[in-house]
Amino acid sequence: MGTALNTFIEIFNTSFDVSEEAVQMKKIVIPIIQRDYAQGRLDADVNRIRERFLDSLHQAIKVDPITLDFVYGDINEHGVMTPLDGQQRLTALFLLHWYAAKKENVDITECLFLENFSYETRYSARDFCSFLIKFNPTFTKKLSEEIVDQAWFPLDWKKDPTISSMLVMLDAIQDEFAETQGIWARLKDKAITFYFLPIKDMGLTDELYIKMNSRGKPLTQFEHFKAELERELRKIDEPTSKRVIKKIDLDWTDMLWRYRGDDNVIDDEFLRYFRFICDIICYQNGGTTQGKSNDEFDLLKEYFSAQNENVMANIQTLENYFDCWCCLQGDNAPDKFLERFISHEHQPRKIKIEKRYGINIFKDCVRNYADISGNGNRQFPLNRIVLLYAVVSYLLNKDTISEDEFSRRLRIVNNLIQNSEDEISDSELRTSGNRMPAILKQVDSIIKTGKIDDSIEKNLNLNQLGEEAIKITWVENNPDKAETLFELEDHDLLQGQISIVGLDHPEYFSRFRSVFSCKADLVDCALMSIGGYGQREKKWRYQLGSKKNMKAWRNLFHKSSNDGFERTKDALTNLLSRADSFTDELLSIIINTYINECETNNNYEWRYYYIKYDLFRPGSFGKYYWDDFEKRPYEFCVMSTESKISENTYQPFLRAVYKNKLSKDHYGQRAIDGDNYILCENSAYVVKNTTTNVEVERVVIAQNNNGIDTEDRIKKLQSILEKRLESSEASMG
Repeated sequence: MGTALNTFIEIFNTSFDVSEEAVQMKKIVIPIIQRDYAQGRLDADVNRIRERFLDSLHQAIKVDPITLDFVYGDINEHGVMTPLDGQQRLTALFLLHWYAAKKENVDITECLFLENFSYETRYSARDFCSFLIKFNPTFTKKLSEEIVDQAWFPLDWKKDPTISSMLVMLDAIQDEFAETQGIWARLKDKAITFYFLPIKDMGLTDELYIKMNSRGKPLTQFEHFKAELERELRKIDEPTSKRVIKKIDLDWTDMLWRYRGDDNVIDDEFLRYFRFICDIICYQNGGTTQGKSNDEFDLLKEYFSAQNENVMANIQTLENYFDCWCCLQGDNAPDKFLERFISHEHQPRKIKIEKRYGINIFKDCVRNYADISGNGNRQFPLNRIVLLYAVVSYLLNKDTISEDEFSRRLRIVNNLIQNSEDEISDSELRTSGNRMPAILKQVDSIIKTGKIDDSIEKNLNLNQLGEEAIKITWVENNPDKAETLFELEDHDLLQGQISIVGLDHPEYFSRFRSVFSCKADLVDCALMSIGGYGQREKKWRYQLGSKKNMKAWRNLFHKSSNDGFERTKDALTNLLSRADSFTDELLSIIINTYINECETNNNYEWRYYYIKYDLFRPGSFGKYYWDDFEKRPYEFCVMSTESKISENTYQPFLRAVYKNKLSKDHYGQRAIDGDNYILCENSAYVVKNTTTNVEVERVVIAQNNNGIDTEDRIKKLQSILEKRLESSEASMG
């Protein structure tokens, strides 16, 4: 007899063709070289797999029969079978049949075959099986406790990993089947079957065992997953089931093989990409993954079982999403294909991504998808999901989209992704509704047509969608300038959004790059000499540039809810109009010209101080606090953090004179001098008594009718303090 369905009960009376002779199987022996029984190990993965496995067996007993796939083994001329693959399943079946026989008082003649199952991994495991078969539990407490209490059970057996695993499995079987009746009858009625394939003329040598068990995983969730997937697909359509399982075993495994991990298998890689596909199916059907289980068995049941009315479409999606990578051969393999379109630097026909992300986004997915780091951050974040979806969308339609078209369209998508951080975020999904279905629709439209679909609501960033639509038309009308535009888009400070430069003056594209190849502090001061270019955020905080922190410039150059973007753009445009290229020397000339004009005309706006005195520009986040910029421009403070006033905040006009006397308790807004403290008001320095808060002195700053200083207030206060010090020293001398 060849390969056929068997039950654990029947297999001991079945004949198999071995070396052209029929040999009846009489005994199953787990050989010494086999690994220990592992389904009862106590770790998170095994616990979950064991629960799944027992649940599937329970469902087979109660509702639908189950087939546990292939068991391979060698049968010698005496009818002794040594399993090569299937040890874990056979052991579980042995324990389940023992439990059913004992719990339901099955006649001993019906269950004598249990004596024909044995372990030889250790003598203790062999003896345990023998004693267990003869033991009749009372079922009044946990089976493991009752067994361990028996006189025939030496305490050192608890150290045997196979025995300890069997005890755990027996307790789990007891928990699962305690309330179930008629287990034995269902087992006899073929509720649980498996295929047995005898391995002929091979002999089970040590080398063969080592080779077949080289995967090093005593139990994998993937093996159970694949069996359950096949079971569910068979219920739906047998040919489909065979086709999908064949692809898993051959084409998809071959494709994933290059991405295998240190364990030398592709199980985890397959399951991670499977989760990605399930999430895409969820989004495409208008759903959200928020609050959903990330367990692959739950996902299998939800999307690939008969309970889902779209199951056939989902199966097709599963096949398409794997097949599209398999169709890339040779130089078009996933690695080489993605390298042609993605880079960490600006290159023609490629999108630029952050260096913290891998260029091979597919490899990144199969290695990291659904893994969450300890701080709650995704290792494969939502923006990567959207980008990978765009790539897959092309692969599924590459017969109708040229590579040049894909290159341009992928750039559009990448620009949108980089400028839709708020829209593509877990917090957005939680607080403002689920945008992902609409986002994927928009991505589909762009990849397939090269156009923005304005009819899709609440998807990616509105400002960026508008910019991309304008750029699409502009590139069509200016193909000779397209590459210079793309190079501008890839600038680290812009990341796809170029509205701060605009499209009216293409010559400014290279000038922008030239300006920001200079020292950032000189750029900051040159812009400030043109005008107050900052932007107000949260109605009280202001964003300016920074000599060290490039995030400050990115905040300024990307449209947001901040007030003053056009003001920033006007100042930048003015600067870019002044030369074809820029150097530190040229910027210094612009800055010094402004300072000289202020000093010549005795016109000391707050901008003058910002440029003149380095302490106004510490190089942190470029954040400043103004209580009332319009009425009191000189009353502001320099922030050392990105969003909050802190003890390191300081009033720069005070710090310039009283560097070591600022009060951290008052957020650097007071200078303490003996019994007094000093404040800087819009038109004066005010000295007050610390105890009474009574004004002791006022140093008035001369101002014109527009409320602008006509004298350098820092120099004035320094001069007054120096004269007082000289006078004090003279009187003491």
